[in-house]
Amino acid sequence: MQVEDHRKRRDKIEGWDVEIATYRIGDTYHCHIDNVSPGATVARGEGKSAAAAEKDALEKARPRFAATRRVTR
Repeated sequence: MQVEDHRKRRDKIEGWDVEIATYRIGDTYHCHIDNVSPGATVARGEGKSAAAAEKDALEKARPRFAATRRVTR
C-alpha cells in the first residue's frame, strides 16, 4: 500500500507549536501530531476521512499538551 493525500501543517495546541500530518493508506486516513521541537509523537488518530482522523488525534493531543509542564528560564 502507498501513502496518498499527504499534507502537513503547523499549528498551536495549548500554547505548543505542533506539526499535524494527515495522509491516507488504503481506505483509512491517519493523522500524526508531534511537537515541533524535538519532534516527538504526541498523538495519532485515524478515521474514514481526513477530518475524522485529525479530530481523533486532536482529542488525544489537547489534554496531553495541557498537562505538560513548561519550564521557562
